[in-house]
Amino acid sequence: MRVMLTVQMDTERANKAITDNKLPEIMKSALERLAPESAYFGAKDGVRTAFLVFDLKELSDIPVICEPFFQEMGAKVNIIPVMSQEDLQAGLSKRGG
Repeated sequence: MRVMLTVQMDTERANKAITDNKLPEIMKSALERLAPESAYFGAKDGVRTAFLVFDLKELSDIPVICEPFFQEMGAKVNIIPVMSQEDLQAGLSKRGG
């Protein structure tokens, strides 16, 4: 299932990770683990945020995906199912009527 993972990092913990040069390592590990089809980084609600779209193969993978962000970054994490334009068109065609 295609999902978007939004990771909002705690500012103090992210600042420390940057100072300690660990943030690049944390993000590289996450990107290798998730192999996202897209990855964007910016600010949301005034904090550093990663937006990653990837294929969630098993629901049981959620703890493995989220725990590093919780533990290392004190992050707020959201996972929501998302569709491509083609997925949306296919779903709408099933609507009938």
